[in-house]
Amino acid sequence: MINRRTMLNGVITGSVGASLASSVLANENNSNATAKPKRVIFFLQNNGFNVAACVPKGMNKSTSLYGAKLPESIKPLQPYLDKMHIINGLHGKHCAPTHSAYFGALGGYSGGELRPPLAETIDYSLSKVMPQTILPQLCLGMGDLSSMESQPTVANISASGAAKPIYMHCNPNHLYRTLFGSVANGDIKKRYKTKSTLLRDVEILAANGREGLAPSDLVLYDSYVNGFSNINNLRGKLDAYSQQLKKYQPEYSDKYTSPKFETDWHDALLDIGIASLKSGLTNTLTIASGRGDVWGSWKGVGVETTGHFLGHMTQEGNEIWHKIRQYNCRMLIKLMKELESVPEGNGTMMDNTLIVYTSNNADKQHTNGSTWPMILLGNLGGQFKTGRFTQFDGTRPINAFYASLLHAVGAPCERYNMDESSAKKLDSGTGPLKELFT
Repeated sequence: MINRRTMLNGVITGSVGASLASSVLANENNSNATAKPKRVIFFLQNNGFNVAACVPKGMNKSTSLYGAKLPESIKPLQPYLDKMHIINGLHGKHCAPTHSAYFGALGGYSGGELRPPLAETIDYSLSKVMPQTILPQLCLGMGDLSSMESQPTVANISASGAAKPIYMHCNPNHLYRTLFGSVANGDIKKRYKTKSTLLRDVEILAANGREGLAPSDLVLYDSYVNGFSNINNLRGKLDAYSQQLKKYQPEYSDKYTSPKFETDWHDALLDIGIASLKSGLTNTLTIASGRGDVWGSWKGVGVETTGHFLGHMTQEGNEIWHKIRQYNCRMLIKLMKELESVPEGNGTMMDNTLIVYTSNNADKQHTNGSTWPMILLGNLGGQFKTGRFTQFDGTRPINAFYASLLHAVGAPCERYNMDESSAKKLDSGTGPLKELFT
């Protein structure tokens, strides 16, 4: 007898649409969204963000960035000092970030390889309380070509709750066809329509296939049937949103179908992320360069060394790391410029956006997480100071920064993912980081 549970599980978990649909389902009943347009972008580079690669030389106390000279690794950001806030001295000792903190990097709790998330992560928390969109949260994973092709979705950075990972999307072809297939041309649109018809038929067949199952199997089976319903619901929403999708649809070029280097796919994923923001598909974007793990590849920018080996090299003063960081910076600049090109209210989309550039691994490989550098770009509608460097004393955790983000979007909390017992050992204060606010 065919095991329906195994069959449906394979179909659903293998679908990019299912991963996206689960994000929609988790948020669609939320009623606490704030009215003002706001969006937050997280960009995490693996193998740590060394202080020397982040903080201008000789700068060791809070001060203005006016006239500062940025380290070589982030030199492309020099023209944007007035839009920047560099943070140092927050800790993540409790996040176990030795090689990667995995879910703990955005969750502010102990993480580890193959360890399920202990609670939701800040990107998901923000997606629940910011203005709701068709796709409240989108996660992108940039790795080497073979991994992105063989594993089009992976989950180790974002989560919607304990043991509830959110998948990041690594194959731009799959993601493009799911999000923009309804407005694409030629073969892509034909395939999209054919698949939509097939998925609707499968949903109907699956819904009629409950007969003969034991009562103990029905709950699990129905969850699989609901998976098809969620996919079709997402596709229906995308179809109805075709005008906006068409307006900001990325060009489907050879970098999707015939990538020479993995960075072609990295660039394609970034284009999809930008289009998703500009079209209003999502307002929370998470990008993991290295896919939240210890590996990754950047041959397209002239780097032959991969993944874990990079973590054992000095970052600042190292030409290899300069190439990777500067490539990241060009992506960050592209994000800013693209959002600045879209009017919103009395300004642009970028005026209501915050970009957080950091790492899933604190400051370096084999670290205890005593400092976790971050760069903020933008001010989220005037909430955060810019043109500043802020040095903390190492007694407040990254959780306090995440509480600050929630405060900025109108959902204040005293602590994020930290109980009072843990806070006595890990946090010298309470509430948001007032030093960051205007």
